[in-house]
Amino acid sequence: MSLETARRTSHPDPDRKLDRPAAKPVHGALLLAALGVVYGDIGTSPIYTFRECLKAAGTNNAETVLGLLSLVFWSLTIVVTIKYVLFVMRAENDGEGGIMALLGLAAHSEPNLRRRGALILLGMVGAALFYGDGMITPAISVLSAVEGLEIATPALGAYVVPISVVVLLGLFLLQRRGSERIGAYFGPVMAVWFLALALAGLMQIIQAPNVLAALNPLHALAFFGHHGMPGFFVLGSVFLALTGAEALYADMGHFGRLPIRVDWFAIVLPALVLNYFGQGALILAHPDATDSPFYRLYPDWLLYPTTLLATAATVIASQAVISGAFSLSQQAMQLSLLPRLDIHQTSEEAIGQVYVPQINWLLAICVIGLVLGFQSSGALAAAYGIAVVITMLVTTCLLAVVARRVWGWSIVLTCAVIGLFLLIDLAFFAANIIKIPQGGWFPLLAGAVVFTIMSTWRRGRQIILERMSDENKPLQRFIAELDAATLPRVKGTAVYLAARRDTVPYAMTDNLRHNKVLHERVFLLTVVTERAPHVPEAERITVTELGRGITRMIVRFGFAERPALPPVLSRARERIGLDLSEASFFLGRETPVPGVHPPLARWRERLFAFMTRNAVSATDYFQIPPKRVVELGTQVEL
Repeated sequence: MSLETARRTSHPDPDRKLDRPAAKPVHGALLLAALGVVYGDIGTSPIYTFRECLKAAGTNNAETVLGLLSLVFWSLTIVVTIKYVLFVMRAENDGEGGIMALLGLAAHSEPNLRRRGALILLGMVGAALFYGDGMITPAISVLSAVEGLEIATPALGAYVVPISVVVLLGLFLLQRRGSERIGAYFGPVMAVWFLALALAGLMQIIQAPNVLAALNPLHALAFFGHHGMPGFFVLGSVFLALTGAEALYADMGHFGRLPIRVDWFAIVLPALVLNYFGQGALILAHPDATDSPFYRLYPDWLLYPTTLLATAATVIASQAVISGAFSLSQQAMQLSLLPRLDIHQTSEEAIGQVYVPQINWLLAICVIGLVLGFQSSGALAAAYGIAVVITMLVTTCLLAVVARRVWGWSIVLTCAVIGLFLLIDLAFFAANIIKIPQGGWFPLLAGAVVFTIMSTWRRGRQIILERMSDENKPLQRFIAELDAATLPRVKGTAVYLAARRDTVPYAMTDNLRHNKVLHERVFLLTVVTERAPHVPEAERITVTELGRGITRMIVRFGFAERPALPPVLSRARERIGLDLSEASFFLGRETPVPGVHPPLARWRERLFAFMTRNAVSATDYFQIPPKRVVELGTQVEL
């Protein structure tokens, strides 16, 4: 593998304005696009959240309804509005957001190597659990929407699961086409959705305005007083209102902070609050509507159109989560946390729009399996939330490091602000623990599997590089000895992909061992992935003449960029003096074999060997023309 994870970041100095991406001008089209992509997940939570809260509380009297509404409102206010919109979104990494971007900021600011390693492991935990969330979100969202058919016509209840499976299968089949074409409809559909949420809730609030008393946080406190410890665990259901909050930060690089913030304050938050309070008003007037307070908001003649609209909204929410899994996989590959997989660019303009078939079909199998296994959104709600809350905990911990070391906050301010967020996250985490036996084990198991894969691949690659470094000759000594050697030089240019900069690439050593010749011009090319999402074009390539016709070339990519070498090298052809049409690329392919005293457990050894065999070749990953490639294989003992 010739991808070296950088030990430093190219995150620019704050004063270097030219390195920062230009701020996106805020206009109606951008606001609409952000509405469709960012808010699908949290925007569809009202379909099932209040129903599950009532079920967990066990009663639906006025005190309970007002207490639950107060908990939902203040959770949205503190966790989403204050924590994410006002604080987390400040932690931009060259304009990018998401847990990998936050990890890059935190790890770069930590000078202690041991603590930096701990932060990387923490980021890996958050990233791994995102996949668990990515499996449950499409399943619960689509199921909860299609269940509207059962409310409209009870006889259709038997068809809810089959219809949900068909919708989800169609969604995953469409992924290879990319979201660019259908994405144009995301914004308008979600705008209609939030309008429907707001109007339905408002009509009920007008009939029972006393429900607005729930805005008083004392009702939330009184809820715990009335229900005791069982009331605390209701927070596990209240937390469902917050799922999707991570998307606000993760999608910041696509739309910028301001459009996401404007959408939240002007459209999303008011619509959500009106709908939740409308459901509460409905229950106060009709206590028998607890089976589906969301769909009971609408008159019978609107149930079918509402179900259709809800299904479209949940498909959009699912699309956003699936696309996020593709982007996260690409970033993890760039940071050497996953083996190389097939990546297909689905947009000529947006670099973040990619399709990863292996991830797509693994998600499809798991999502459809969840629908068939749990059968209802109510059953899935018992499993939903535990992975999301752990991801939020990881975000809070990384944010504390950024606040202290990047923003320069004092210890007192950091503990006061981040400590409050951490306390709330821990409360939600504790309340969600009881979900583990009820199905919450699944996203945790999925996250554990992904974490094991990431950690095994990362450690295995480190061992491979160390083993090959021990066997290869130091580069400076090789060049010095080359002066006195009678090694024949042949015409042409050879490019060797080199994972390390201090030793001779193994492919070069192998070529010299067998062919005993060296090309007139030799480039030692190292691809470096920085902890910043993007690298300025002026800093993309560094060239250093080492002597005797050997040139060191370093090509840098951000973790959010596709590492395609030909277009980068072609643009710099005159400066670096490399013509791709005439060069031969020499690549090494390492095959791990069991060692006598392996540093990895035997099962991890086999897992690493399996991933190595099935990883996409460097030729395809870096998009090198196959006819210009010579591969030299070797066995490396673990």
